[in-house]
Amino acid sequence: MSFLWFLLVGLIAGWLAGTLVKGGGFGLLGNIVIGIIGAMLGGFLFSILGLSSSGSLIGSIVVATVGAIVLLIIVRALKRA
Repeated sequence: MSFLWFLLVGLIAGWLAGTLVKGGGFGLLGNIVIGIIGAMLGGFLFSILGLSSSGSLIGSIVVATVGAIVLLIIVRALKRA
């Protein structure tokens, strides 16, 4: 069951990031991938700052979304270069 939550958080975070950052989403699978990679990046960034999601579902979505937004900004900046 935790694997399904992991995918659900990835999907929500990827969709939110795609919506908040200029441009559209990347489809179901693309949003999940962006969200999962963003969750790892967000977890790393939040740990550097000394912050934590407290293990809650909403906190996990926030961390994953922030990481996915940072990931999308980096990817789009590299595409332009």
